[in-house]
Amino acid sequence: MITRRAWLAGAAGALAATAAPRTRAADPRWDAIVVGAGVFGAWTAWRLRRAGKRVLLLDAAGPANARASSGGESRLTRTIYGADDVYTRMAWESLDDWRWLSSRAGLPVFHPIGVLMFFGRREPFVDQSLEAHRRLGLRLDLLDAAALRARYPQVAWDGVELGLFEPELGALMARRALQTLVREFVSAGGAYRLAAVRPPADAAALEGVTTAAGETLRAERYVFACGPWLPRLFPALLGTRIFPTRQEVFFFAPPDGDDRFAPGRLPGWADFNDGDIYYGFPDLEARGFKIAHDRHGERFDPDSGDRRPTAAALADVRAYLARRFPALSERPLTEARVCQYENSSNGDLLIDRHPRWSNVVLLGAGSGHGFKHGPAVGRYACDLVLDRLPRAEPRFALATKGEVQRREVH
Repeated sequence: MITRRAWLAGAAGALAATAAPRTRAADPRWDAIVVGAGVFGAWTAWRLRRAGKRVLLLDAAGPANARASSGGESRLTRTIYGADDVYTRMAWESLDDWRWLSSRAGLPVFHPIGVLMFFGRREPFVDQSLEAHRRLGLRLDLLDAAALRARYPQVAWDGVELGLFEPELGALMARRALQTLVREFVSAGGAYRLAAVRPPADAAALEGVTTAAGETLRAERYVFACGPWLPRLFPALLGTRIFPTRQEVFFFAPPDGDDRFAPGRLPGWADFNDGDIYYGFPDLEARGFKIAHDRHGERFDPDSGDRRPTAAALADVRAYLARRFPALSERPLTEARVCQYENSSNGDLLIDRHPRWSNVVLLGAGSGHGFKHGPAVGRYACDLVLDRLPRAEPRFALATKGEVQRREVH
């Protein structure tokens, strides 16, 4: 029998052990430390671990936390990118990984509901997308206005000439995906810790990362995948090259008992008109009909920025619903959130070495379209970290990131 005195002594000893600071000698020597457990960082950590490396993954607030660009609910996964073969390929190459992750999650990570992008006229982006899919052997259906009206009568198709439909693509559940992936990473022998990292000192080399608690962690290689916080960690290098912007997302309740806006009756969609894009999802998992205006908002601080949606943005999406989804225009708003993009100057991703520290890879600038590419980004970044990248993609280079926003990737 355990006496009260013995129990108290044991508890005191356990408390002392927990409170004792870690010594540097007890720290393992990591092959790689990945800072940031968003979609890019988590997939990179996963790939490095699968390559047999000892990997520590750090995040300041937790995978898919409410302020993260990889947080929230749904993301489109699509291969329609005009002439941008690089992103068409990356999205398609990522799909099997998303399916695998979905099989590990219990509830779906990937909903294969299809994706429909529609246009007011047959602009070059349409023909470029069709040609890219033909060239890569991928299916992409061209629907004329009559086919759109017959297939989706719940949509008002005024002013729409055609649509492009991808039957094998669909929706990714962002929060669930990241939490599942980090769980799989840890189960595979990776290490995850909740820790904020201070900006590295401007030294000749990076020999460790220091946490906000004052602990220094060391590894052979480092990956910084910190989303909108990346410019804060490297202000001189990235402060004028990555632009966090405020983005508002809304969910509306479909009419009770009405399945016209359910998955299977409506795909993920994007209304693409001369660069002014609205996008959304059917009523996934009974969370409501999602809609957002895909324009780059005002500059945004991910820590102190006001995350309350504005009346102007709500009025904007209601006006759009009245025009395109009239049965939803007066329906109750069930949820709204403010997130952020972290845009590069033109929308291309950043996957490159630090210009002075050869053991550091910088990973970010998802630019509002990056989530779907997470598995492919992780593979590319892993190869870069391990010096086995057969050919670098020039568009991912830091040198191509300008200081003026001119969005070219949609």
